[in-house]
Amino acid sequence: MGTAFTVDLYGANAGVLQAAADAALEEAQRLDRMLSDYRPDSELSQVNSHAFERPVAVSQEFFDLLAACLNYSRRSEGSFDITVGALMRVWGFYKGSGRLPHRAEIAEALEHVGYRHVILDRAALTVRFDRSGIALDPGGVGKGYAVDKMVTVLKENGINSALVSGGGSSIYGLGAPPDDARGWYVKIRDPKDSAKKIAESYLRDQSLSTSGNYEKFFWAEGKLFSHIMDPRSGFPAQAAVAVSVIAPTTLDSEVWAKPYYILGRQWTAIHKPAEFRVLMCDNKVGAECAWVR
Repeated sequence: MGTAFTVDLYGANAGVLQAAADAALEEAQRLDRMLSDYRPDSELSQVNSHAFERPVAVSQEFFDLLAACLNYSRRSEGSFDITVGALMRVWGFYKGSGRLPHRAEIAEALEHVGYRHVILDRAALTVRFDRSGIALDPGGVGKGYAVDKMVTVLKENGINSALVSGGGSSIYGLGAPPDDARGWYVKIRDPKDSAKKIAESYLRDQSLSTSGNYEKFFWAEGKLFSHIMDPRSGFPAQAAVAVSVIAPTTLDSEVWAKPYYILGRQWTAIHKPAEFRVLMCDNKVGAECAWVR
């Protein structure tokens, strides 16, 4: 998935821990073979290549994840959209660091974006696109899904104390380390100074995901453009500079970090579930990072 996964484990038997870690990391490799858009033979790449020509048969797991993504899109008013691939390409964020496209290029890309163009047939387990040029992009969902599946593998191997990280931006704390019953201590970095923290928390059977404009960006015409794309406008989102979400699953925390980032504090305060905690750094002069109430 173009990133690194790490697993930290506590337990009494080193052999059990090593076997569990190996199994969890193999799970990440398995999901890379399913979800990577860097692999032409992945299930996702096969859908992108052929789903406009014909319905593409997929695994139950892939189908269920894609169905969940479409549901996230509906609930987020289209601000999360797994079909954002055409926009990521035109802005140069696919296998690149970014470029400023012409408005005509953006308008053309928007013709090939929209979760409503993904047609699922649950009985046949197939995916098809009703418009050419649609491209699924797993960048906003793959790491979180993989972390959750790795945690499941660890539990199946008898592990009850672990910290699993996907790229450092999507983390799950299973149980607690032996020296702190509050859970796994994590720091949330200052988006303007990586040497500083803006908040800290403890994860105990919880996840933390962060989206920030410092992750991948470029400067053009005196403005910063980040890779966090608003699929409705075709432009990088500007409402925030960073959003961190603490949620029961890493899939939830990773996915929802994008709509909250795009739609801003007021929308987030109204729509976030009670069990979520959201730290938002608004993109306003003099604005401070604060938890959404």
